[in-house]
Amino acid sequence: MQQLKQIVTRILEAQPDIRSVFFVGCGASRADLYPAYYFLTENARRLRASIHTANEFNYATPVSVDETAVVITCSLSGTTPESAKATTVAKMRGAHTIAVTHEPGSPITKDADDTVVFAWDDSYSSKEDKTLKVLMLAAELLHQTEGYDAYPQMAEAMERIYGAIDQAVTSVLPDAERFAQEHKDMKMLYVTSSGAMQEVAFSFSACLMMEMQWIASAFFNDGDFFHGPFEMAEKDVPYLLLMNDGKTRAMDSRTLAFLQRFDAKVTLIDAKDFGLGQIVAKEVIDYFNPVILSPVIRIYAEQLAIARSHPLTKRRYMWKLEY
Repeated sequence: MQQLKQIVTRILEAQPDIRSVFFVGCGASRADLYPAYYFLTENARRLRASIHTANEFNYATPVSVDETAVVITCSLSGTTPESAKATTVAKMRGAHTIAVTHEPGSPITKDADDTVVFAWDDSYSSKEDKTLKVLMLAAELLHQTEGYDAYPQMAEAMERIYGAIDQAVTSVLPDAERFAQEHKDMKMLYVTSSGAMQEVAFSFSACLMMEMQWIASAFFNDGDFFHGPFEMAEKDVPYLLLMNDGKTRAMDSRTLAFLQRFDAKVTLIDAKDFGLGQIVAKEVIDYFNPVILSPVIRIYAEQLAIARSHPLTKRRYMWKLEY
């Protein structure tokens, strides 16, 4: 946290008139930036926040990417070509660039003014280090530019959440094994959530299901469920519903009630079941739903991979073809 505070202090000393924050990445790395983006859109009065897939950022760069902007790019390996290029594009336009990666000295850091290195391999909680550091970076930017009343609660949550994540994953293996046995032959899975959890639903659908399991999947925000997707709700159709503890819980509950009404095959994973409200203050709880549930649903994916004899590392095209 001290490093993040120092980065923001240096940025604002060099350019006090920061107006925009851009979050840029691909796939799961972009999804992991979403809680920080969501936090700023909810709490910033003057700072503008936006989130972009890297190549679209490169091809259709917003005009506000200039000396008044901070651009945060992210890649686990630091070698994602589109994300490395986005760092360069932002730097050329005068923005302050921050590369977030597990690999210091990787290509994404070449044109970065600052690099934030995150943990990854040590534990399930370490896999959330990326999301948590970017979230705290956003909180620092807001606190040092506009002030943020719940900053102490955010800092306290950061100190407590890592242990809570590791505790949460210890309890889910039986449920994950049951899910895997019941769903190992499914042809399609719908994944739904809301709030800061939206992109966790995307990442599970696009990366863990389509990329790593070759299972057709679609995700949507519960706010859109009754505007099209609910027509697909039928008996025994599989859904994974990720329920928030926070402001948008009523949206998740409404979707759950409808799915149960038509006997869809719903797997519910609820942040309340892992005691998030006892760990994190209500003022900031919305932003921590993703980091408590992402490791939990990864265990579901791992057990599904075992049940299907299809390792999460198996690919048709990735790492095998030029594309």
